[in-house]
This record gives sequence, C-alpha cells and structure tokens, in this order.
Amino acid sequence: MTAPHLEERRDAPFDPRLARRLLAFLRPYRGRVALALAMLLGVGAIEAVQPILVKVAIDRHIAVGDLAGLAGIATLYLATLVGELALGYGRTYLTEWVGQRSMHDLRQRLFDHLQRLPLAFFDKNPVGRLVTRVTSDVEVLNDLFSSGVVAILSDAFMLAAVAVTMLVLDWRLALVTFAVLPCVFGVSFWFRTRMRDAYREIRRWVARLNAYLQERVTGLVVVQLFRREAASREEYGAINRGHQSAQLESVRWYALFYPLVELLSSVAVALVLWYAGAGIARGALTFGTLVAFLQYAQKFFSPIRDLAEKYNLLQAAMASGERLFGLLDEPPAPGMDRPALVADLAPRGSIAFENVWFRYTPERWILRDVSFEVPAGSRLALVGPTGSGKTTIASLVCRFYDAQQGRVLVDGHDVREWPPRELRRRVGLVLQDVFLFSGSVLDNVSLGEPRIDADRARSALAAIGAARFVDALPRGLDTAVGERGRTLSTGQKQLLAFGRALAWDPPILILDEATSSVDSESEALIEAAVERLMADRTALVIAHRLSTIRRVDSILVLHHGEVRERGTHDELLSRGGLYARLWELQFAGGDEAAVTVEERS
Repeated sequence: MTAPHLEERRDAPFDPRLARRLLAFLRPYRGRVALALAMLLGVGAIEAVQPILVKVAIDRHIAVGDLAGLAGIATLYLATLVGELALGYGRTYLTEWVGQRSMHDLRQRLFDHLQRLPLAFFDKNPVGRLVTRVTSDVEVLNDLFSSGVVAILSDAFMLAAVAVTMLVLDWRLALVTFAVLPCVFGVSFWFRTRMRDAYREIRRWVARLNAYLQERVTGLVVVQLFRREAASREEYGAINRGHQSAQLESVRWYALFYPLVELLSSVAVALVLWYAGAGIARGALTFGTLVAFLQYAQKFFSPIRDLAEKYNLLQAAMASGERLFGLLDEPPAPGMDRPALVADLAPRGSIAFENVWFRYTPERWILRDVSFEVPAGSRLALVGPTGSGKTTIASLVCRFYDAQQGRVLVDGHDVREWPPRELRRRVGLVLQDVFLFSGSVLDNVSLGEPRIDADRARSALAAIGAARFVDALPRGLDTAVGERGRTLSTGQKQLLAFGRALAWDPPILILDEATSSVDSESEALIEAAVERLMADRTALVIAHRLSTIRRVDSILVLHHGEVRERGTHDELLSRGGLYARLWELQFAGGDEAAVTVEERS
C-alpha cells in the first residue's frame, strides 16, 4: 500500500461488510449494549407518552375544572421525567463505557499490528499519517460508538413512535404535519451530500498537517541550521489554510442546514395551528389535542435533523473505518506467526550469503550475486564506497527485508525459516544513527527485558567504557535521557547503544558505522572492549574509517553491490586493488584521489 493510498482513500457509502467489522469490536460487550438499547427504548416510550399526558390534563381536567384529578396527572408526568432522567443517565454511561472499551481494544490492535509490519511499509508511509490513523480516525469511530449508533437508533425509534402516536391521535392532523416531509428529506439529502465531500477534504488536510508537522519537528535542527524557518512557515501555512478552508466549508453547510430545517418545522407548526384551529372552532378537535400535536411536531422534526447530522457521522466513521481496516489488512512481516521451528538450535553465530540479489525498487539492484561466509566466532569487515550495499547486508541478516534471489543463512538456516523474534534475539545491531526512547538510561539498555537488571546493564556499560560518563549523570542509570536522547551527546548515545547490544548478549554483533561519532578516547575503549568480548561472537563490522578494522579476521570489499575483493588488511594492501586505493584516499586524502578511485573502479 502506498502513501497516497492510505491518505486519499475515498469515502464510500454505507458498507454492510465494513459495518460488521466495526460492530465486531462491540461483541465482547454485547450484554451492556443490549441493556443500553433497552434503556433507549424506555426513554423513547416515555417521551412519546408525555404529550398524551398533557392532552389528558388539558381535556379531562383543566378544561372542566377538575383540579383534584390534575394533581394525579401532574404527579404521573413528574414520574415520567424522573424515569427519563434515570434511564438517560444509565444509557449515556453504558454507551460511553462500551465506546471507550471498544476504542481501547481497537487502538491496542492497531499498535500491535504496526509493530508487526515490515520496514518496507514504513519506507512508503510517513509517520505523521500513520499517527493520524491511530489517533484522529480512531476518535471518529469513538464518536460513533459512544453516541452515534445509540443516537441514530434513538432518533429512529423516536421518529417511528411519534409518527404512530400522531396517526392514532388524529390521522388528518398527522398528515398535515407530514406535508413538509418531502422538503425536509430533500434538504437533508442535499446537506448529507455536501457534508460528505467537506468531511473528505477535512480528513485529507488533517493527515497532511500531521505528516508535515511530524517531519518538521523531527528535522528542526536542519531547519534552523539552514535558516528555513520562513520557508517552513509558508509551507505549513499553505497546508493550514487548506485545512481551514475545508473546515469553513463544512461550517457553511451546517449554517445553511439548521435554519432550513427550523424553517420547515415552523411551517409544519403553522399548518397544525391553521388546521387544528379550524377544527377546534368546529368542535372537531380539542384544545388538548392541539397542544399535544405541537409537542409532537417538535419531537418529530428534531430526530430528522439529528439523523441527517448523524448520517454524516456514520459516513465519517465508514471512511475512517475503511482507512483503519486498510491498515489492519496490511500483511505483517513474513514469518511473524511462524512457530519456533529451530528454537532448540544452539546459537553459534555463523552467517552465509549464497548468490544474493536485492533491490529496494525495481529500477536498481543494490546487491548483485553476493556470496560470502562468516564462520561462527570470526569477524568480517564490510568496506566500500557509499551506496555499495554494506548496510543492506546488515538489514538482510536481521531480515528487515527479504532478498529477491539467493539465500541468507544464519546458523545454517535460511533467515526465512526463522521466526523473526528468534532470529533477532541472536543478532545485536548498533547503527550509526542511534535511536533512544524517552526514559532512563537503564530503560534504554534493557528495553524492558526482565533478565537485564541494573547490575547486568552496568556491567555491559562498564565493558565498553561507558560507566564513567553514566556514573557522572545526576541519577546514574536512572537519569532520564529525554526524547531521542536529546540530553546526551552523539558519542554518548552510541556508547549506550553498544552497551545495549552487549547486555542482550547476542551470538552475532553487527556494527554499522558504530564508532563514527565517538571521540578517539571512546573509540579506543570500544575497540578494547571488542577485543575482550568478541572472542566467542561473530562480528560483522561496517566502517568507512578503515583504521578501525585492521584487526578483523577478514575484509570484504564491495562496489556497486558486488564483491570485488576479500582478504586480510595486509593481503588487500599488497594487491594494490580497490581496498588499497580506499586506504590511500583516507590517509593520503584529496579530491584527486577520490576521482581516481571512481575512475579505476
């Protein structure tokens, strides 16, 4: 699913299949839903009875001066108000309770599913748009579940009950009241169509607002560094104005709709007064009937107005539900539900690539027929110009992506045979761009794993030379690092990431430019820790700084996605090939050397 597909999905008319999927979230709470519906029917019945009590009070007691009987009717009317209040409270509480529980379940399911999606999905869909799905779209459904469904049923029941009661009281006067219905339905249909289009635009602009805001806040350092605040303000302002225009368009239709319905209901009241007045003059109608019909006219047109509005809520919920289920229908990363076929396999840490071809897009191959082996416990370095496929190899080992051709083996098993949880438990990955979560140092080392307590985390940090700076923090391991680790330097964040990988004790350790942002002292500490701790681990080291990989067992030189050379540092230097030229480029320097490397390659 591409990004535009998630954003621009069209609002569809009522879809029974989609409605069934939405109502499935109410199934665990069907008992409370049934009780809320029973209360709804009770409220509707009480409201339908109240005008009849007024008619009886006028015709049988007030008109004839029977004040003693009037007290009984007044008491009964008061009892109906108390009953309506009690049932209304219970119905409102139950529907809100069911709505919140259902939306809790939906949010949890969406979050769980997002964590199971392949990384390729997030390459195509902006984070801000996905956040909109899980927040704004869920809130639209919350409005439907908490009040919309019950309100629609309540209005429909009230409309039917009032119409039947009016026909029973006086069918001629009822038909006079119904005379404006074609106009009311025409206005409601017109309003529904306009609001559906307006709401569609609002949802598009909300998604764009969130996506743009998330991107600009995340990249605020770049915006400020290059003084792009004014340009960003203009771009955000354009999106914000689009959202404002869409909102004002919906307000315009609301501002037209309600006065029109009120006008038509007033016309109906005028017709009732005209017809009933003539009937009272002829003695064909009582004054109580007129008063009751005036009350019923108000009760009759109010649900029609509400139903037109709730229809748009239903349309909005259908649109949001369609987008949310589109997200839920995205297939999870391959193998997420695979049983533990190799759970008993003792971790050794061997890696092998067999004729691997891989590309992110159909236009260009990133890896071309790559084959190599890394025996368990050995260390292999991957070097080559930017874009040669080094980081892609690390991603394939972790199975963030699948190769289009060939096989990637870990401990002799194709990574596609491994359940992802088991595979990634065997691999520790330290990236150049370190991500830290809001929380403490200990939280970011353990990531909530119970077996990694404070002592184990401290030992791992001490092993890679990070204990000194952690102990210097105000609360040590309990110090909050801030969002994305903003209170730490880049080098400190990389040290924490390295300690995190070691604390998890994986048999395979992948270092992707892991020492590129630490100072010389920290780099020396990390290199010393690697020498001490990597003896029984397989290490895959990706580095541009060739000085950091001189003591690995073997070096693989990549260029344009192909393996060009393999050997030790001394062997590759003696050959005078691409590695030797890369070495010259770093230690002799100069643009001329860079051009020479590209031309000779």
